[in-house]
Amino acid sequence: MITIENIKEKLSNVSYPGFTKSIVDFGFVKDIAVDGQKAMIYVEITSSAEEVEKELRENITKELNILGISEVDVTIKKPQAPKQMSNSMSGNNMTPQVKNFVMVSSGKGGVGKSTTSVNLAIALAMQGKKVGLLDADIYGPNIPRMMGLEHNEPEIVGNKIMPYKAYGVEVMSMGSLVEEGKALVWRGAMIQKAIQQLLRDILWSELDVLVIDMPPGTGDAQLTLAQSVPVAAGINVTTPQHVALDDSRRSLEMFSKLHIPIAGIVENMSGFVCPKCGEESDIFGSGTCDDLAKEYNTKVLANIPIEPSIRVGGDDGKPVVYFYPDSKTGKKYLQAAQQLWENIEQSHSEGKIGNSEIQPNLPAGVSACSAEGQAYQKEQAAKKEAEKSGCCGGGHCN
Repeated sequence: MITIENIKEKLSNVSYPGFTKSIVDFGFVKDIAVDGQKAMIYVEITSSAEEVEKELRENITKELNILGISEVDVTIKKPQAPKQMSNSMSGNNMTPQVKNFVMVSSGKGGVGKSTTSVNLAIALAMQGKKVGLLDADIYGPNIPRMMGLEHNEPEIVGNKIMPYKAYGVEVMSMGSLVEEGKALVWRGAMIQKAIQQLLRDILWSELDVLVIDMPPGTGDAQLTLAQSVPVAAGINVTTPQHVALDDSRRSLEMFSKLHIPIAGIVENMSGFVCPKCGEESDIFGSGTCDDLAKEYNTKVLANIPIEPSIRVGGDDGKPVVYFYPDSKTGKKYLQAAQQLWENIEQSHSEGKIGNSEIQPNLPAGVSACSAEGQAYQKEQAAKKEAEKSGCCGGGHCN
């Protein structure tokens, strides 16, 4: 007699498309019923892709047929399929094979920005997107450790570099390209060149989205990225303390000045979950980002608590959303990724994505900070103002 345990054991052989873990390991099998030679399987997945559903149906049926079950009824619950997005982006894009760029930024360091980048990227991949993760945090590149890629040597193809692959995501980090532990003491021009090389010289495939973990602050790296590719969404990562929120406001203001659509805020360290009793305590406060989100007409994507599994996952290269998708934190990252994608779709439909308005307009070799550069910019601004008023711009009109 075939039992539910027999069926569950067989379903452990069915890998979730694009991953090595099975649908049982991911916790996607929600119910199993058996009636003689008939089995009813209820599966809930995170991807809306038809090919993922089709592959799962075929593989589940195949495994249970081997077990001797002749009739297999598979019910699959999945998110609503995203709408087809028009190519509404304008401006410069030096990585055209990537459809959408997400800038994950913070006003200060130490707030869990890289942890957020890792888990959001994997969550998007689990939802059926083709995802890349770029660690552009030049001063503190931690992504290799968090993705289990520490000590891996990059593969060189011609004069370009192949990205690593982990947890269904293409990955590259500045930490993989420099000597381990080496401090990078770089001026602005070197930072600009490094950011552009990470975009141009990595062999990214055709990606739905590239999640970019930025250095903290609002400097050359952020401006260079925004001018090099049309950023579809900006995410601010912070903690509940008001000292951190002061810096977050600067980061959100930067998104506005660079014409980057703000997808939302991720509030890390939002309460502490006791590993023994499960009780949650607000050590640093909680929910303080709500007013800040309203101020910038955005939302709080997730309130992530302090939880030992997040820290262990980061240190051991086992991201919580992949290894514990049914945990409280895992579900929050999956929900945040879904909201992020909906925001990107909306920005496309409204024609908000583009960087044409922030392109440098100085002559070659002229610095924006120099007297010559400032005089040139004033001259151009005066000409634009004159054109609006109908004046020729020659200084003869009253």
